[in-house]
Amino acid sequence: MRRAASLKTTAPQPQHHTKGESMTEETKKNESLAEAMDTAYEAGIEMRRAVMGDDFVDAALERNAGKDGEELQKHISATVWGSIWNRPGLEKRDRSLLNIGMLVALRATGELRGHVRGGLRNGLTREEITEAVLHTAGYCGAPAALSAMKVVQEVLEEELGPKES
Repeated sequence: MRRAASLKTTAPQPQHHTKGESMTEETKKNESLAEAMDTAYEAGIEMRRAVMGDDFVDAALERNAGKDGEELQKHISATVWGSIWNRPGLEKRDRSLLNIGMLVALRATGELRGHVRGGLRNGLTREEITEAVLHTAGYCGAPAALSAMKVVQEVLEEELGPKES
Protein backbone atom coordinates (compact mmCIF):
# COMPACT_ATOMS: atom_id res chain seq x y z
CA MET A 1 0.00 0.00 0.00
CA ARG A 2 1.25 3.47 -0.84
CA ARG A 3 2.13 5.43 2.26
CA ALA A 4 1.54 8.77 0.57
CA ALA A 5 -1.99 7.83 -0.49
CA SER A 6 -3.01 7.61 3.15
CA LEU A 7 -2.29 11.30 3.78
CA LYS A 8 -5.56 13.08 4.50
CA THR A 9 -6.49 16.71 4.39
CA THR A 10 -8.57 18.33 7.08
CA ALA A 11 -10.35 21.62 6.94
CA PRO A 12 -9.07 24.34 9.26
CA GLN A 13 -11.05 24.75 12.44
CA PRO A 14 -12.11 28.37 13.10
CA GLN A 15 -11.40 29.67 16.58
CA HIS A 16 -14.30 32.14 16.73
CA HIS A 17 -18.07 32.14 16.42
CA THR A 18 -20.14 34.50 14.30
CA LYS A 19 -23.00 36.39 15.92
CA GLY A 20 -25.97 34.15 16.57
CA GLU A 21 -24.15 31.00 15.56
CA SER A 22 -24.08 28.21 18.07
CA MET A 23 -21.15 25.86 18.59
CA THR A 24 -23.26 23.07 17.09
CA GLU A 25 -23.92 25.01 13.86
CA GLU A 26 -20.24 25.88 13.53
CA THR A 27 -19.22 22.29 14.21
CA LYS A 28 -21.66 21.05 11.56
CA LYS A 29 -20.25 23.54 9.03
CA ASN A 30 -16.70 22.51 9.85
CA GLU A 31 -17.53 18.82 9.55
CA SER A 32 -19.27 19.44 6.22
CA LEU A 33 -16.30 21.44 4.93
CA ALA A 34 -13.85 18.77 6.10
CA GLU A 35 -15.92 16.08 4.36
CA ALA A 36 -16.02 18.08 1.11
CA MET A 37 -12.26 18.66 1.28
CA ASP A 38 -11.64 14.96 1.90
CA THR A 39 -13.80 14.07 -1.12
CA ALA A 40 -12.00 16.64 -3.31
CA TYR A 41 -8.63 15.40 -2.03
CA GLU A 42 -9.43 11.77 -2.88
CA ALA A 43 -10.68 12.75 -6.37
CA GLY A 44 -7.58 14.89 -6.78
CA ILE A 45 -5.18 12.12 -5.82
CA GLU A 46 -6.91 9.79 -8.28
CA MET A 47 -6.65 12.34 -11.14
CA ARG A 48 -3.11 13.34 -10.19
CA ARG A 49 -2.02 9.69 -10.31
CA ALA A 50 -3.76 9.18 -13.67
CA VAL A 51 -1.96 12.17 -15.20
CA MET A 52 1.39 12.30 -13.42
CA GLY A 53 1.88 8.65 -12.46
CA ASP A 54 2.16 6.93 -9.09
CA ASP A 55 5.91 7.45 -8.71
CA PHE A 56 5.66 11.22 -9.27
CA VAL A 57 2.73 11.64 -6.86
CA ASP A 58 4.21 9.39 -4.17
CA ALA A 59 7.52 11.27 -4.33
CA ALA A 60 5.81 14.68 -4.08
CA LEU A 61 3.67 13.64 -1.12
CA GLU A 62 6.41 11.77 0.72
CA ARG A 63 8.95 14.55 0.16
CA ASN A 64 6.60 16.93 1.98
CA ALA A 65 5.08 14.60 4.61
CA GLY A 66 5.43 16.12 8.06
CA LYS A 67 7.08 19.24 6.62
CA ASP A 68 6.02 22.78 5.87
CA GLY A 69 4.99 21.88 2.31
CA GLU A 70 2.57 19.12 3.33
CA GLU A 71 -0.49 21.38 3.53
CA LEU A 72 0.34 22.90 0.14
CA GLN A 73 0.47 19.43 -1.43
CA LYS A 74 -2.92 18.60 0.12
CA HIS A 75 -4.36 21.89 -1.08
CA ILE A 76 -3.06 21.37 -4.64
CA SER A 77 -4.42 17.82 -4.70
CA ALA A 78 -7.88 18.93 -3.53
CA THR A 79 -8.26 22.14 -5.54
CA VAL A 80 -6.17 21.87 -8.71
CA TRP A 81 -6.42 18.12 -9.25
CA GLY A 82 -9.70 17.41 -7.42
CA SER A 83 -11.65 20.33 -8.81
CA ILE A 84 -10.07 21.98 -11.86
CA TRP A 85 -8.77 18.83 -13.58
CA ASN A 86 -12.14 17.10 -13.01
CA ARG A 87 -14.21 19.84 -14.63
CA PRO A 88 -16.05 19.14 -17.90
CA GLY A 89 -15.20 21.08 -21.04
CA LEU A 90 -11.61 20.05 -21.76
CA GLU A 91 -10.05 16.65 -22.23
CA LYS A 92 -7.01 15.70 -20.15
CA ARG A 93 -4.74 15.95 -23.21
CA ASP A 94 -5.91 19.55 -23.80
CA ARG A 95 -5.30 20.45 -20.16
CA SER A 96 -1.82 18.94 -20.45
CA LEU A 97 -1.08 21.02 -23.54
CA LEU A 98 -2.25 24.17 -21.74
CA ASN A 99 -0.10 23.32 -18.72
CA ILE A 100 2.98 22.86 -20.88
CA GLY A 101 2.48 26.32 -22.40
CA MET A 102 1.87 27.95 -19.02
CA LEU A 103 4.87 26.27 -17.43
CA VAL A 104 7.09 27.45 -20.29
CA ALA A 105 5.79 31.00 -19.72
CA LEU A 106 6.51 30.71 -16.00
CA ARG A 107 9.93 29.16 -16.68
CA ALA A 108 8.92 26.43 -14.24
CA THR A 109 11.17 23.75 -15.73
CA GLY A 110 10.94 21.50 -12.66
CA GLU A 111 7.17 21.22 -13.02
CA LEU A 112 7.45 21.15 -16.81
CA ARG A 113 9.35 17.86 -16.66
CA GLY A 114 6.46 16.09 -14.90
CA HIS A 115 3.80 17.67 -17.10
CA VAL A 116 5.55 16.62 -20.32
CA ARG A 117 5.40 13.05 -19.01
CA GLY A 118 1.77 13.63 -18.07
CA GLY A 119 1.07 15.00 -21.55
CA LEU A 120 2.50 11.86 -23.12
CA ARG A 121 0.39 9.76 -20.75
CA ASN A 122 -2.66 11.79 -21.81
CA GLY A 123 -2.06 11.16 -25.51
CA LEU A 124 0.01 14.14 -26.67
CA THR A 125 2.58 13.32 -29.31
CA ARG A 126 6.23 14.33 -29.45
CA GLU A 127 5.35 16.67 -32.32
CA GLU A 128 2.49 18.35 -30.45
CA ILE A 129 4.65 18.94 -27.37
CA THR A 130 7.60 20.36 -29.31
CA GLU A 131 5.27 22.51 -31.45
CA ALA A 132 3.68 23.89 -28.28
CA VAL A 133 7.12 24.90 -27.00
CA LEU A 134 7.99 26.48 -30.36
CA HIS A 135 4.68 28.37 -30.24
CA THR A 136 5.55 29.82 -26.83
CA ALA A 137 8.69 31.46 -28.25
CA GLY A 138 6.52 34.06 -29.98
CA TYR A 139 4.61 34.94 -26.82
CA CYS A 140 7.03 34.18 -23.97
CA GLY A 141 10.33 34.84 -25.69
CA ALA A 142 13.09 32.71 -27.10
CA PRO A 143 14.99 32.35 -23.79
CA ALA A 144 11.97 30.78 -22.07
CA ALA A 145 11.30 28.46 -25.02
CA LEU A 146 14.97 27.45 -25.34
CA SER A 147 15.21 26.67 -21.63
CA ALA A 148 12.00 24.65 -21.80
CA MET A 149 13.06 22.78 -24.92
CA LYS A 150 16.13 21.44 -23.11
CA VAL A 151 13.89 19.88 -20.47
CA VAL A 152 11.34 18.68 -23.04
CA GLN A 153 14.09 17.06 -25.12
CA GLU A 154 15.45 15.21 -22.08
CA VAL A 155 12.02 13.88 -21.14
CA LEU A 156 11.09 12.90 -24.69
CA GLU A 157 14.35 10.99 -25.11
CA GLU A 158 13.89 9.26 -21.73
CA GLU A 159 10.30 8.31 -22.53
CA LEU A 160 10.33 7.79 -26.31
CA GLY A 161 13.97 7.48 -27.29
CA PRO A 162 15.80 9.73 -29.75
CA LYS A 163 13.82 11.47 -32.46
CA GLU A 164 13.83 9.53 -35.71
CA SER A 165 14.89 11.52 -38.77
